[in-house]
Amino acid sequence: MKYALVLAALTVGCSVPAAFADGDFDADVLFLGEIHDNPAHHARQAEIVGEIQPKAVVWEMISGPVAVGLTPEIVASEKVLEAALSWEENGWPDFSMYYPIFRAAEGAQHFGAALPREEARRGMGEAPLMVFGADAWQYGLDRPLPADQQAAREALQKAAHCDALPDDMLPGMVNIQRLRDARLAAVALEAFGVTGGPVVVITGNGHARKDWGAPAVLAYAQPDARIFSLAQGEEGRAVPEGGFDRVDTAPATERDDPCAAFSN
Repeated sequence: MKYALVLAALTVGCSVPAAFADGDFDADVLFLGEIHDNPAHHARQAEIVGEIQPKAVVWEMISGPVAVGLTPEIVASEKVLEAALSWEENGWPDFSMYYPIFRAAEGAQHFGAALPREEARRGMGEAPLMVFGADAWQYGLDRPLPADQQAAREALQKAAHCDALPDDMLPGMVNIQRLRDARLAAVALEAFGVTGGPVVVITGNGHARKDWGAPAVLAYAQPDARIFSLAQGEEGRAVPEGGFDRVDTAPATERDDPCAAFSN
């Protein structure tokens, strides 16, 4: 299905359980951010999914073709599902942290939004408009970023890679992030069009930010969409940046310094 064909579906209202009468989670599409290796963040996602009972879950970590093949029988078994997703081979943290989200989403349809590796490779040297396809304009990929945003994004990519990337690689890294954000937004719209929502998107905090992440791209494509974004931070560490509807904190995960290898 062409993503553009489902945009009008978001004008149809949807409701969430009365448990969220405070309005926090009253939305068509809910982005639930995470730090990928923090188990408390995934527990919180599973809790929210269990309460909302979304009609669809969109996963940053899963490809579209793989998601299509996820039958209830496969999802019912943690080991079978992990193997079907080639989870470990794709480099994601322990699947046992993510599986409770699948269990909490019983009855939901799963959609994959992982950017294909070939598109990521192309994004390093080609403009997002050329890589994404015919609907690229729908998600703002036909326009360059404002100069200040481009610079800020490149600085974030440089810091995220321990200042080890040469400057000429940074624009390509930003292109890839834009492609990933657009893919998440497009698949979320497709999921809403297919199921009527609500839709939950499981993704990293960076993609969940409302200023320039996937929620911003979705809002550009469909201004009438009701969008909620949650970021999850860690106690004693920097608060996630990007403008979210809500930021929760959890105990920090102990992890090795990812930049230690570059200091030797």
